[in-house]
Amino acid sequence: MQLDTRAQTLLKALVERYIADGQPVGSRALSKISGLDLSPATIRNIMADLEELGYVASPHTSAGRIPTPRGYRIFVDTLLTVQHLDEHAVDGRLRLPAQQPQKMIANAAQMLSSLSQFAGVVLSPRRESVFQQIEFLRLSEKRILLVIVDPRGDVQNRLLLTQADYTPAQLVRSANYINQNYGGLSFDDVRLRLSSELRQLRDDMGSLMQAAVEAGSEAMTDQSDDMVISGERNLLSVSDLSSNMASLRQMFDMFEQKTGLMQLLDVSSKATGVQIFIGGESNLVPMDEMSVVTAPYEVNGKIVGTLGVIGPTRMAYERVIPIVDITAKLLSNALSHS
Repeated sequence: MQLDTRAQTLLKALVERYIADGQPVGSRALSKISGLDLSPATIRNIMADLEELGYVASPHTSAGRIPTPRGYRIFVDTLLTVQHLDEHAVDGRLRLPAQQPQKMIANAAQMLSSLSQFAGVVLSPRRESVFQQIEFLRLSEKRILLVIVDPRGDVQNRLLLTQADYTPAQLVRSANYINQNYGGLSFDDVRLRLSSELRQLRDDMGSLMQAAVEAGSEAMTDQSDDMVISGERNLLSVSDLSSNMASLRQMFDMFEQKTGLMQLLDVSSKATGVQIFIGGESNLVPMDEMSVVTAPYEVNGKIVGTLGVIGPTRMAYERVIPIVDITAKLLSNALSHS
């Protein structure tokens, strides 16, 4: 339902006041801060309508009202006036010598945290699953070590448990076939080409190659350690998030396990611009009192990762949104020229 101008003005005033002091907002306070020349009775009627629509709620202990996740959503989508942030004032923090992308990413997480006073998070660029060459080493019957060398010379190993027992000569022949035909490609590309070409190979060698491609793809895209979080301790001073042991445990479970955060950041990397995930509304945010503001960043025009600020639902969105937006642009620029 479309809200009229008076309802929008009152909702905006209520959300801004609640973000500022965390106390339920009453009709008398709203009549003063909204700038509207309305009677208290009219304001009460409009607030009752907003409550019926699910944009505000009345805590049992107070006559005032607080925003709901739905109220925050309409506020950030349509009522928010984003503050200006001087890009040049923060630009210097990401200026580093070339070839230090991980340092830039760590600095971006720290910058998000220090500017917002909440937690900053950066999902590092996805590693391309490109390999330069592979090697098979027979460990014992039906156990083979797959050695993968990427174009930078980094080495990863994966254990393959096979149905057949391959001789060293067969392993060398298979590795040579893959290296000569597919070296320099991604494992995803190899998988597509192998499916059509394997019919020409003997079945037992084909299954070994398929196992190698699956394991190699997994190894090259394993991103379990590719998230940088800075400033988690800032959230301990946010009473909305640390008011009880259950909330604290939930919050630190999220930081420890990372999987939910990874999923959220992965989703936002498929969108353009700043995204806002509000707890209680988005299933991707594990706590009702928490919001995550994210933006994707690029290297040479291609989206490679996501960054963001994790804070309370009651955060100053008009200040945090430009922090996230500008940091994403600066990191994109720094990584593209590193």
